[in-house]
Amino acid sequence: MITKIIPPLFTVMLSVVCVLTGCQSPKTGPPSGSSASTRNNGYSLLHQLLDEQKDVSMLRFIKREHSDVKNLIKKIATTSGTGAKLLEEFARHDPSIRLDDIRLPPGELGTRDAIASTKQKELLSQTGDTFELTLLLTQTEALSYAWHLAKVTGENEPQPERARALAGVSEDMQNLYHEVFVLLLSKTKSSAPNPIRTQPD
Repeated sequence: MITKIIPPLFTVMLSVVCVLTGCQSPKTGPPSGSSASTRNNGYSLLHQLLDEQKDVSMLRFIKREHSDVKNLIKKIATTSGTGAKLLEEFARHDPSIRLDDIRLPPGELGTRDAIASTKQKELLSQTGDTFELTLLLTQTEALSYAWHLAKVTGENEPQPERARALAGVSEDMQNLYHEVFVLLLSKTKSSAPNPIRTQPD
């Protein structure tokens, strides 16, 4: 019975780790020479990231986390899912907005794949405090990227209401980044070894 359960569990675990580390390279879209190129590329990269981040809370079914980490990861997933749906609504009402215009140079793609492979191995092999620290570090990277990506995309969005909405997404990601950073800092301090006290002569 145990041998029948382990393979699918490992498959789910592997898929969640891929979400966290970006195992799959972005699919390249046709380049655009229009003035909307930067905007659409930003929308596409941001949507891809948020769509992946919305599944990060699935990790609770595989790895045990402390409640503070679990609750924050769930908050990240919920906020990311809301952001992804917002971008989909934009694209649904405005055909000029593309969510498949992901263009990255080969060197960037190769580097992303190498980083993802390393993080995947770390998350699959780690447990306890070490796993939580790695998970939180991964989230600081993803949230910082989403924060600034939403900001740049909003700056290239000529429609004022959508620009304000993107600024809101950027602010949400920034706030989550700081929450993760504070939690990561507290975890780092709590896991640090006690300093060696010298004995008096």
